[in-house]
Amino acid sequence: MECKHFGECGSCVLFDTPYQEQIKEKHSRVSGLLAPFYHQELECFYGDEHHYRARAEFRIWHEGDRCDYGMGNISKNGTITIEECPKVIKAIERLMKPLLESINANSLLKTKLFAIEFLASTTGEVLVTMIYHRKLDEAWSTEARALEIRYNIKIIGRSRKQKVVLSDEYIIETLPIDGREYSYAQYEGGFTQPNPQMNIKMIEWAIAQAQKVKSGDLLESYCGLGNFTLPLSRYFDKVLATEISKRSIKAAQQNCELNSVDNIAFIRLSSEEMSEALSKKRAFNRLAHVDLDSYNFSTVLVDPPRSGLDKDTIELISNIDNIIYISCNPETLARDLETLSQTHSVESGAIFDQFPYTHHIESGVFLTAK
Repeated sequence: MECKHFGECGSCVLFDTPYQEQIKEKHSRVSGLLAPFYHQELECFYGDEHHYRARAEFRIWHEGDRCDYGMGNISKNGTITIEECPKVIKAIERLMKPLLESINANSLLKTKLFAIEFLASTTGEVLVTMIYHRKLDEAWSTEARALEIRYNIKIIGRSRKQKVVLSDEYIIETLPIDGREYSYAQYEGGFTQPNPQMNIKMIEWAIAQAQKVKSGDLLESYCGLGNFTLPLSRYFDKVLATEISKRSIKAAQQNCELNSVDNIAFIRLSSEEMSEALSKKRAFNRLAHVDLDSYNFSTVLVDPPRSGLDKDTIELISNIDNIIYISCNPETLARDLETLSQTHSVESGAIFDQFPYTHHIESGVFLTAK
């Protein structure tokens, strides 16, 4: 990837390693971690090494009367200003420079501007969040609305204890998955997979595992806005999906309506609460309308944070025949497999390179009961 800031910007720590070498190293690292549990070749999915990121955050660096985008430097001891970021998808790339120049030309918009966040879709929608160290008033809203119109974007203003939504607080992303198109409402501040190309690959890999099951119901923990849930629901009778974030549950329910899916129950529960509910240790008012006994879970999908699964969740899913485990941290995946391998065998595994030029790698394993 060509970038004038390679070697200075801390966002791309593997700037001096050819991309194919990065893939080999990541494949080798995850293979080594999973070797005690899986003896076959990991499938390897990777895509474009540039214009792959649909979500980006930049600090705003003020120098004199001008402000610029800033990123932490490679040494992690300071900030550099940047003029470009070839990692972001083209909808963001096209907007970055002209938007900044418009901000610089307007003292009301640039005063005490602290950061700018971009959220974009593959179809060209862009939501921009402008974060300030000052209270935002109607004068700011007037100038920001002019930017919305000029660039055909959506803008949200944020400051301490303040959020100003000028039009919408979400974009609609539409992705081709498994021969169909799925639309997702993606909200500002909510979690979304940052690399749409690899997101499609991860979902389709998960679908390929689900197709091996052929029957029963699906349980999903950490479901977010329904990223995996909606496409996978085609292959199960019913789906119970849980998530702790109210915003994510709201988006997931909205996404069911967008895609005319009616066999999913989205419930706001943490993974620990889900374990307590299904093991009948505790009753929840949020489940009053759900007949848990009516579910016949043949498969569970988990996509936990970097810390991996908690003990109670591992104990719960150990009693379900098929497990699809999506991981953003191969170290905690390997740790959790030490326990899960006592009841299950890993039947297939894969890696997904969401973040070229970084050490980060996503993994997936499919386990079946012994």
